[in-house]
Amino acid sequence: MSAGGKGVEVLRQHLIDPEICIRCNTCEETCPIGAITHDARNYVVDPAVCNACNDCISPCPTGAIDSWRRVEKVAAYSIGDQFGWDALPAQAEPGFAAAGDADVPADVAQFAATATAGQGGAAPPPWSAAHPYVNLYSNAMPAIATVAGNFRLTGDGATSDIRHLVLDFGATAFPVLEGQTIGILAPGLDADGRPHHVRLYSVASPRDGERPRYNNLALTVKRVTEDHDGRPVVGVASNFLCDLRKGDEVKVVGPYGTSFLMPNHPGSSLLMVCTGTGSAPMRAMTERRRRRIPLKEGGRLMLFFGARSPGELPYFGPLQKLPPDFIDINFAFSRVPGEPKHYVQDLIATRGADVAALLGDDNCHVFICGLKGMEVGVDEAFRSACSRHGRDWDALLPALRAQGRYHVETY
Repeated sequence: MSAGGKGVEVLRQHLIDPEICIRCNTCEETCPIGAITHDARNYVVDPAVCNACNDCISPCPTGAIDSWRRVEKVAAYSIGDQFGWDALPAQAEPGFAAAGDADVPADVAQFAATATAGQGGAAPPPWSAAHPYVNLYSNAMPAIATVAGNFRLTGDGATSDIRHLVLDFGATAFPVLEGQTIGILAPGLDADGRPHHVRLYSVASPRDGERPRYNNLALTVKRVTEDHDGRPVVGVASNFLCDLRKGDEVKVVGPYGTSFLMPNHPGSSLLMVCTGTGSAPMRAMTERRRRRIPLKEGGRLMLFFGARSPGELPYFGPLQKLPPDFIDINFAFSRVPGEPKHYVQDLIATRGADVAALLGDDNCHVFICGLKGMEVGVDEAFRSACSRHGRDWDALLPALRAQGRYHVETY
């Protein structure tokens, strides 16, 4: 792109913010063209390879990948430049006229006005969410937690080994909120002889801990034995965590997450949709509300929870014990012998009137967590429910996002 006939070719360069990047390798694994690489210090984007496809944007857990600078193409930041950064450089002004100048073509003016806007970044948190603490511990200086408990949630005959892991931080300050994630540093080296990159896990306990006032937290961990396509693979961090015993030590980094947070104001409702270990943040939010029942804060809880069968569903037993006037639970099982397959989107359709009413409630906050493949089905189910009950989902969704009331974490 040249600006106003002045011969300056401008590049909207894709960069990674080293101050908030947690080196989890998600972006490098996601990039379909190999534009992202890393050394022991930073993850970087090669300007000669990146085509701004944005495939890496949404999976990034911190938003570090959603960083951009408007530069003259001949002066683009090289990989070598980026490897040496401790922080992103300030936005420099390329040598062309500013947006709004009379001699700047309309398309160039629009580019100049939006070049530093990024891709939208993370959704804002609920207005009443508590202040989150993030990036307190790094790979170089992790917190050390001790395993206080490791309990299998799924039955012995289940194909999935899902664990409830309790980590005790002792005298180390590690404050977390419902919806935040932590990073686990598994021991050992990868195939290239480098330390394993951080693996992220959602916190499954409320802010006051799995055991209140004991400075601990819980994780929901599934032992990974195959990838999403069914190919055999041994998950490095998941197998490490699932095999831990009481008293073992774990290196923890983070916490992370400033958006996927529960609202705090009385009367706020939660519409939760999850599958498998995507139940972790929902369990944290639900338990927070359960402990506060005597405060009579009001607000409705509605949960759509999907798994292959009851035996494959974590927290199935404890959830069944919660009173229906506290939480409206809808289980979707897709592999129960002799029964038709049901997915979370099917139950959303069945409960369309109630779902549409909640979506239209200004105090309702939506949380979706689980495998990435569920996003499309849930979106269509919401659209259908709204259409059948007098609401326009395509107009409602942007408003929900802008108001910090619609949050998605999929993997």
